[in-house]
Amino acid sequence: QVQLAESGGGLVQAGGSLRLSCAASGRFFSNYAMGWFRQALGKEREFVAVFTSRGAVTAYADSVKGRFTISRDNAKNTVYLQMNSLKPEDTAVYYCTAKLDNSGAYGARYDYNYWGQGTQVTVSS
Repeated sequence: QVQLAESGGGLVQAGGSLRLSCAASGRFFSNYAMGWFRQALGKEREFVAVFTSRGAVTAYADSVKGRFTISRDNAKNTVYLQMNSLKPEDTAVYYCTAKLDNSGAYGARYDYNYWGQGTQVTVSS
């Protein structure tokens, strides 16, 4: 069982930066692929980024490539999402998610087993 707790959301002006953190409880954190999804008001939850455990590969949604960076610290059981050059369209609730990394599927909501409660990110224009 894995429990996830996000922090670091808030209100920022367009062009600004935020860093989200997600602390995971439970064992064998290094065996889990860790991801971030987001859900804007009235929209579906969408993939943002993932950091796999197998091969330490990262992948991003096209909409955030070059602006967001996912990283993880296995010693601290924590994954981060550094968000730069934020845009109003990045406004959403951001969710941390985890799955045992035993397949190559990372882009869909149903690929993941564990979810945090979410943290609000609001980007003003």
